[in-house]
Amino acid sequence: MNIFKDFTNPPLILAPMAGMADNAFRILCKNHGADIVYSEMISAKAVYYNDAKTFQLASFDSKETPLILQIFGSEPEILAYAAKKLFSLSHPCGIDINMGCPVHKIVSNGEGCALMKNPALVYEIVSRVREVLPPDIPVSVKIRKGIDSRTENFVQVALSAQKGGADFIALHGRTREQMYSGKADYDAIKQLKDTLKIKVIGNGDVVCTESYDNLVKTGCDGVMIGRGSFGNPFIFENIKRHRQNLPPLTPSVQEIKETIFNHIELALKYKSETVALRETRKHISCYLKGFHGSASLRNLVNRAETKKELYEIINSVKD
Repeated sequence: MNIFKDFTNPPLILAPMAGMADNAFRILCKNHGADIVYSEMISAKAVYYNDAKTFQLASFDSKETPLILQIFGSEPEILAYAAKKLFSLSHPCGIDINMGCPVHKIVSNGEGCALMKNPALVYEIVSRVREVLPPDIPVSVKIRKGIDSRTENFVQVALSAQKGGADFIALHGRTREQMYSGKADYDAIKQLKDTLKIKVIGNGDVVCTESYDNLVKTGCDGVMIGRGSFGNPFIFENIKRHRQNLPPLTPSVQEIKETIFNHIELALKYKSETVALRETRKHISCYLKGFHGSASLRNLVNRAETKKELYEIINSVKD
């Protein structure tokens, strides 16, 4: 399965973001023009031990396809088991292996970006996952530039993944040490694109049409958007309008309110009210950024415990 074949332009891809890229947000972004979406990170070890909540993370609606499930771990056999199990259960359009998460809890356990310390292990992981999946189902890897500025070994790691059978690589142009500070290095993405035989997805700092244009200049085969979509699922639609030389859509306050309501209802479709509202509050705070009195509005949102309360707060926002 070549998930790139139907796109004349680099596809716009919603990044895998723990606690943010859930079913509701993925559908919302798809409705606004995202071409491909990734799941939240799924623990391979939790799949191995049949954790029910973890399997919920792997469930998705047909409206979300093409969707790629992202798994994380450090043990080749367990990652391969999880990839095979998840594919047999939900038949995603691809399996991605996280080797770029910078969060301390993940890295300290030898997972995420910590895997970049060991290119030989990267090869072993990718080759084992590749072996257990149908040949037409793409296996991909998401990485960063390296652990820190002294060990920017992204090319070596990506070459190991390519040798192991990866179909494409997503590169976030920052090191683990940088987290989300500074600027994403688009030159690194271009270097990787010029080096690999497989496709490269560029990731980092795409927040508008100008940053999209700058990333596309690297020659990347796909554009991954993460934090730039928070409170702004319209970014996908506006990039597509930009490609057609159409003026951007600037949503009114009323349109943003309607998007928030839509987001809440989608969340409630997939989760209990308690969980849905708790997780959606993070998104609502992003939607409200820049509104008059947004700080006090966000405080109210973060204390709301029912759908009725949230609706009342959002309805109180004036045009």
